Amino acid sequence: MLRIENGQKILFTGDSITDCGRTTSENINFLGHGYPIFIASLLGANMPELELTFINTGISGNRVCDLRNRWQQDVINHKPDIVSILIGINDTGRRYSRNTPTPADIFERDYRFILEKTVRDLPGAQIIMMEPFLLPIPEDRRMWRDDLDIKIQVVRDLAEEFAEVLVPLDGIFAAAACKREKSFWTPDGVHPTAPGHALIAESWIDAVGL
Repeated sequence: MLRIENGQKILFTGDSITDCGRTTSENINFLGHGYPIFIASLLGANMPELELTFINTGISGNRVCDLRNRWQQDVINHKPDIVSILIGINDTGRRYSRNTPTPADIFERDYRFILEKTVRDLPGAQIIMMEPFLLPIPEDRRMWRDDLDIKIQVVRDLAEEFAEVLVPLDGIFAAAACKREKSFWTPDGVHPTAPGHALIAESWIDAVGL
């Protein structure tokens, strides 16, 4: 069970879905245009008395190996109380776009490394893990499931071992596509629209019990 207390620091990290314009800004405190700013805004509006601090260190194009390489600088050094991670779609996508796959065992090894380092170097820090997700837009994205489904299972297994919360985004987006057309949530199957980011934010808040 995750605990959110007064004065805590919440850090979001991952790939372009988390970055969402953050790295193009000269303002180092800018959270981007995606789900991190939605979460920070909603919690700030509804629970201002908690005086929470939010940090976004997502970088577009990152795979789990990239997170591993920058984990000390971009996560540990910030000393967050809560670490929220969304990673994995580029580990799948590069297999099909650049023929540079990330085998499942390597994905698991690098993800486990950052989780073990977090537990070791940030005792007491709480971990939120989010599934990578995919909708079949365009249709050839369907072949990505062969790779992605294995990585989603890795995330689920690691979350059971390390995380206080797992946000099951792949199923959440699949369910959302029953309510509105898939392109309403993401134009390319990967990057959310504004409603898609809002869906992530609401799912995150619900999952942590707020």
